[in-house]
Amino acid sequence: MGERQERWSGVRRGAAYLLGAFPAAMALLTVLPLLVVGVLTSGLPWMLRPLGESADWHRRRAATLLGIPVDASSSAARSAPPRGFVAAWRHTLRSPEARRLLRWLPTAIGTGLLGGLVAVLFLGMAVGGVIMAPIRPLLDLESSFGNVGLASIPLDLGQSLVGAALTWWLLPRIARWHAGVCVAGLEPSAEERLAERVGELTESRAGVLDAHGAELRRIERDLHDGAQARLVAIAMRLGVAREQLPEDDGRLATLLKEAHEGAEEAMTELRDVIRTIYPPILADRGLEGAIDAVAARSAVPVEVDRGELGELPPAVSAAAYFIVTESLTNAAKHSGADRARVRLTRSDDRLLVEVTDDGVGGVDEARGTGVVGIRRRAAALDGSVLVSSPAGGPTEITVELPCGS
Repeated sequence: MGERQERWSGVRRGAAYLLGAFPAAMALLTVLPLLVVGVLTSGLPWMLRPLGESADWHRRRAATLLGIPVDASSSAARSAPPRGFVAAWRHTLRSPEARRLLRWLPTAIGTGLLGGLVAVLFLGMAVGGVIMAPIRPLLDLESSFGNVGLASIPLDLGQSLVGAALTWWLLPRIARWHAGVCVAGLEPSAEERLAERVGELTESRAGVLDAHGAELRRIERDLHDGAQARLVAIAMRLGVAREQLPEDDGRLATLLKEAHEGAEEAMTELRDVIRTIYPPILADRGLEGAIDAVAARSAVPVEVDRGELGELPPAVSAAAYFIVTESLTNAAKHSGADRARVRLTRSDDRLLVEVTDDGVGGVDEARGTGVVGIRRRAAALDGSVLVSSPAGGPTEITVELPCGS
């Protein structure tokens, strides 16, 4: 009994689903000429939003019939075009959601009309035969055909049985087929899901890097304004105490001297730590000014060429600064270069850092020439590093860093 009730429930739900799909398909059929008008009048990007809302309704109905979960996010919200004519059309042409909606529309119309007509045919056969069996003979008698109309009763009842059998066995399957086609047409493909996930991870990584950069700046400020200031004060007091101590007090003078020198060494080490955490010059002068300062104090004469960099994420600025610093240090220590050139450009949310020197070349990363560290800094930001260093030079290090938000 439970299985039969479940079957009967499936028939009812399938019939209701297909009978609802028929007028919905008729409504979508009227959308086709509107889409043509939208293409001709450049209004298609804005028409995709109500189409996305309709697609969400169809997908929820199909998922409910199939008993499967459905993404709660709205297709219409994802396919809402940005402001501006050019931006809206560019969004439409590039959006996988928009292309999926346009592919789904003719399929939804065709399967909806077919499924609805089949449901009407099966139910009409099942119900119509029962209704017409007693009515048809009466109509025939009124038309003075004698009892000939009674022969139609078995035909009507047979038609009703055939319709009932088709409704019982085929209608739920047709409904589930239509729902499956609808869900498959509107659900993102595996490639689209992967691309969406990559985009989400890229955005989350950018947020993490921004937060990391802000935390590094906070630590740098705390160390610079807190611990370093206290060390400076201690060193100054120890220096004053050494000046006021009598020269013949050897043991105490030695202790004060060691304490004073230790405080100064601690300050030097702390400054080095601060510079490796987040160079203060980046916060003070920005990446352009910091690179100019690095070039000015380089042991190799450096030519700096930079374009319009705009505002860069702190993590990207720090990575670019350390990459240039490490590259110029390598050029001074290992290449025997007479000149070096640093070029910074930004294009399509990518920062390009190029460092070239006219040294002897032959960079071997296995010997710890600093390129490994450059690669690690770039890899942390999903950047790329290209090293060209043939024997005899020149050495060219090209680093590409993503800097979009």
